[in-house]
Amino acid sequence: MSLRTKLLKWLVIPLVTVNLGAAAVAYWLAWIPAQSAMDQSLADTAWALVPHVQEKGTSVELSLTQQAEQVLRVDHFDEVYFVVRDSHGKTIAGDLDFPELMIPEKFNLYSAYGTRMRGEDVRAISLRTVVGGETILIGVAETRIKRQQIRLRILLSLIALEFLLILLIPAVIWLVLDKGFLPLREIHDDLAQRNPDDLSPLPLTMAPDEIAPFIRGMNDLLKRAQDSARTKQDFLANVAHQLRTPLAGFKAQLEWLQSHYRHDSETAYSVSLMMASTERMARQANQLLALARSEPGDFERRRLEKISLDQLVAESVQQFVDEALKKNIDIGFDLHPTIVAGDRFLLRDLIDNLVDNAIRYSPEGSAVTVSCMVIGDQGVLKVEDEGPGIPASETDRVFSRFYRLDQSQPGSGLGLAIVRDIAKDHHAQIQVGPGAGGKGTEFVVRFPPAV
Repeated sequence: MSLRTKLLKWLVIPLVTVNLGAAAVAYWLAWIPAQSAMDQSLADTAWALVPHVQEKGTSVELSLTQQAEQVLRVDHFDEVYFVVRDSHGKTIAGDLDFPELMIPEKFNLYSAYGTRMRGEDVRAISLRTVVGGETILIGVAETRIKRQQIRLRILLSLIALEFLLILLIPAVIWLVLDKGFLPLREIHDDLAQRNPDDLSPLPLTMAPDEIAPFIRGMNDLLKRAQDSARTKQDFLANVAHQLRTPLAGFKAQLEWLQSHYRHDSETAYSVSLMMASTERMARQANQLLALARSEPGDFERRRLEKISLDQLVAESVQQFVDEALKKNIDIGFDLHPTIVAGDRFLLRDLIDNLVDNAIRYSPEGSAVTVSCMVIGDQGVLKVEDEGPGIPASETDRVFSRFYRLDQSQPGSGLGLAIVRDIAKDHHAQIQVGPGAGGKGTEFVVRFPPAV
């Protein structure tokens, strides 16, 4: 379950419960004044009868015309009843079947209560007063139709309001949580848009107090990861560098053995196998060193300089020609003055890996072409071969570390990964596609203008 869902559950259930309790209180707060107002209306009717109760001789009677009585009993919803009684409970006027009156504790104050009359629930009030020295009890009652309608209207209004609030509460909480989680989304977007090698700290600017410790923890973790990556990178570079010297000496001794025992077929064959293994080890050591040098954390500490790309290629021409001759490959160079901003050692590694990859995967008797030129304001390096080509579905994967398209070919699967990292360091773009006539593969590296 997501944190948002948990918070929504923890907030909605208590809020809805409290809201329902508040609705019950609101219902009674609305109904009690309405009930009191209608009771007061009945009391006003009772007070309206008081002036018509008059003393006549030794008795008391109600002097009320039939028309006045009809006006008194008129109501559009309910039946209205009344009675006037003396202190002994004798009915002076009104409805003879009026139920027993509740005697108020004080004079001239009314009591409201519920009772039954003629088989129906009614609301009644009783009033005790004095007329001509005699204690008089007046009762007025009405049926509950109007009260029930008002009560139902209050109840339905509150139910509709509660239903609306139950729908609105989760929506409002969701929007509030969405806004509250905005700093976390910004952190997620920052991390998602980063280069995989970017371990720089997250910004703390305007971070809420609750999020700031989390960001500091992330920054500490990123710093430790950065330090660990740099340590591994330095270790890799040191190991690769340390391996190169003994391998070079071992290769020199093997070359001496090859020249002195070339007439001994068994020895020559054994030495040739050792020479091939040594060359593979030397190449892998060189690639590990190049990989360590191409890491962005190391590269950022270097200064870019203007480099003649065509001269870098020319410096390695003989090495490429020697490798091509071993497979009877026709390697050609089309070099035009091309200036780019970069690191000399890294660019040489990029060129070596692209050309070596082309020679390695090209069949015997084929051709490899290396060219560099300026197109627009960009420096461009092209390496084209006549090998088996790269399927469109694999053009991205070939730049992954340790991925090899042809497992039968010797290699570590690091060459194109090194090319990708170096190109990324120089903000260059790599394009992979078929060569001329749809045969082989063409790698195109486009460098930004040298400033």
